Amino acid sequence: MRDRESELRLADVLVRTADTLTEDFDLERYLEWLADRCTELVGARGVGVMYTGGEDTVRIVPCGRRREAVRGLLEIQYRGGPCVESFGSGQPVAPTRICPDGGGARWPHFAERAGEQGVGETYAVPIRRGGTVLGVLNVFVAANGKEEEPEGGVPSELGLRIAQTLADAAATGLHNHRTHSAYRVLSEQLQTALDSRIHVEQAKGVLAERWHTGMDEAFEVLRGYARREQQVIDFVATQVIRGKIDEDELRRGRSAPS
Repeated sequence: MRDRESELRLADVLVRTADTLTEDFDLERYLEWLADRCTELVGARGVGVMYTGGEDTVRIVPCGRRREAVRGLLEIQYRGGPCVESFGSGQPVAPTRICPDGGGARWPHFAERAGEQGVGETYAVPIRRGGTVLGVLNVFVAANGKEEEPEGGVPSELGLRIAQTLADAAATGLHNHRTHSAYRVLSEQLQTALDSRIHVEQAKGVLAERWHTGMDEAFEVLRGYARREQQVIDFVATQVIRGKIDEDELRRGRSAPS
């Protein structure tokens, strides 16, 4: 791959990696896209993502190429492997050969599975935001470094740097998405609370004018009816405004305890 084209492609992928503030954002699809782009950029046999988002639930997302093989390489790591090691330390796992005195000694069960899948080397980088490890990118390199690989495979040390750059961009994008989503939820909750307050105030005004009573007593009527009928007060207020509640039933609330 020509250096200039490689740089431009990496820049394009980094921009898209950080662009997560979209209405149709789907985490699973995003992580698979990330694994696919990492596979492309480093010329790997496959790439997988182990992701928690800083919580307890673990997502395992393989790239599109050799999906089942990569999934198996991620799943076997409950018995040890580069993903788990990177998760625990929050640091990259340097390129490690899958051989008896390399990965075989370090992660025997993983190394056996990797050898069966034609993997000769592996490395992993954390998707980390601040002190929180959100996930790990795990790269699997073909046993001979070339077999069946797309044109443009890069040396593993450079691949490690590229993968970490992608992981850093992904960490920023995922953090921004979570923050944006949290603000949207908060905004919606505040709007709902404001709408509810407006409905209640309007209903209080309707009852106070209709019954020539105070606003506090009108509110007690609304609250008493909502309790008796086990309904949300916003719903009761809306029904009062629309004239949908029987007058006699509503009046019973005037003597209900607060």
